[in-house]
Amino acid sequence: MSGLVDVQRAGPRYAALMPQPHLSRRWGATKIIANYRAGKREPEKEVEAQKWIESVIGEKFPADLPYELALRDGIILCKLMNRLQPGIITKVNVSGGDYKYMDNINQFQNACVKYGVPDVDLFQSTDLWDQKNIALVTQTIFALGRTAYKHPEWRGPYLGPRPAEENRREFSEDVLNAGKAVIGLQAGTNKLATQSGQNFGASRKIIIGK
Repeated sequence: MSGLVDVQRAGPRYAALMPQPHLSRRWGATKIIANYRAGKREPEKEVEAQKWIESVIGEKFPADLPYELALRDGIILCKLMNRLQPGIITKVNVSGGDYKYMDNINQFQNACVKYGVPDVDLFQSTDLWDQKNIALVTQTIFALGRTAYKHPEWRGPYLGPRPAEENRREFSEDVLNAGKAVIGLQAGTNKLATQSGQNFGASRKIIIGK
């Protein structure tokens, strides 16, 4: 049946990754659609993120798992970080149940911070584990892709366009002092200044000859 995932046929790994309380024989397309609407998911961005991850880690996502469930145990995300910066995650849990998989997600988030991803771009663990906001998960992956541009040791592949770099200019002290002098001339100087000859708001007197 189109739009439905048969948990029994997909195997035990799929069943282990199914978010509670959705663990049933079939997971309907209506729930998947609801998740897209709730988190404003963008399928084209998810495809782009998936292709980037696959090219970086040299592995394909499991064919029997949708995007969000393939990422749910954190294994792929940890592999991604260790490819971008080898050894940044010392131990990836490939078994051990929910607690270990949640630890993978936490390790990925900590590694992102160390790598330079802004805190504001990080998803919460529950966004992925409970499938509450997969759009934020994708946002984090894209933020990670942007951050990779700032690491010269990483030669690609990259995700998304190169971020704009800040244009900083350094000036000598002489140039800075000259600039201050110009500003002073433009604004005028208060040295030896008086109010003589100034006429602020005074009425104009007209003297008519006798």
